[in-house]
Amino acid sequence: MIALITMDSLDQHWVTLNEGAQKAAAELGVTVQFMAPNTKDDAQQIECVNNAVSAGAQAIIVAANGPDAISSALREASDAGVKLIYVDSPANVSAEATFSTDNNAAGKTAGEEMKKALADAGVTSGSIGIINVNAATDSCVMREEGFRSAFEGTDFELLETQYGEGDAAKSQSIAENYITQGVVGIFGCNEGSTTGAGNAIKASGKDNVIGVGFDKSDAILGLIDDGYLLCTMAQNPDVMGYEGVKAAVKAINGESLGGAVTDTGVSVLTKQQ
Repeated sequence: MIALITMDSLDQHWVTLNEGAQKAAAELGVTVQFMAPNTKDDAQQIECVNNAVSAGAQAIIVAANGPDAISSALREASDAGVKLIYVDSPANVSAEATFSTDNNAAGKTAGEEMKKALADAGVTSGSIGIINVNAATDSCVMREEGFRSAFEGTDFELLETQYGEGDAAKSQSIAENYITQGVVGIFGCNEGSTTGAGNAIKASGKDNVIGVGFDKSDAILGLIDDGYLLCTMAQNPDVMGYEGVKAAVKAINGESLGGAVTDTGVSVLTKQQ
């Protein structure tokens, strides 16, 4: 049995990742058990790891919510002979392979898209809000760093990051506060953050706040089509899941993968697409 442990079981991103994993499992004739917390919670994710080991998992495919928090449990699993594969977000323990987005580069692309839209609107200065999940999740931290780098040397002020735990309602409240402060743009670092930002821009009735986000969901695509978000950086979670299972099977069969890191790519989705 191979265990797939994502940050939560609700975001469309993780559901799609699991679909990719199950497709590979069907092709290879293996069992992949999807185990994930209902919310992004380190303690619950650690419990999932321990449960997977107890259930006899030969490999664990994991997207680490808190890379520091989960590392001890993963190290114990590895010491017990369980093969580790990272998808989306690595932890601080060596793994057989990693399949993830180049988050820094994708974050910079998000920043460049916002900067261009602001320039097209004749806006060359102003404050920009950033909504992230937390200060620990590696993938989202890298996205924020990339986004910030796009504005280096400009007259824009990037405000202190606010954290919404990936929750759309909390993120909307944060975004509404940013809009009250008069920001010219808002960047959401994941699905929930992006949905919240778009909903806040929609509720505000302001069409001069540029919203840029990360991840793809029906809600996000709807907000883009309706003009409340400019674009989103769409990852390929199905590829992460599919390739993660293939790698896990190879590792279980004794093949050395050398800790290779594979960039699974990103696409900029706009209203035109």
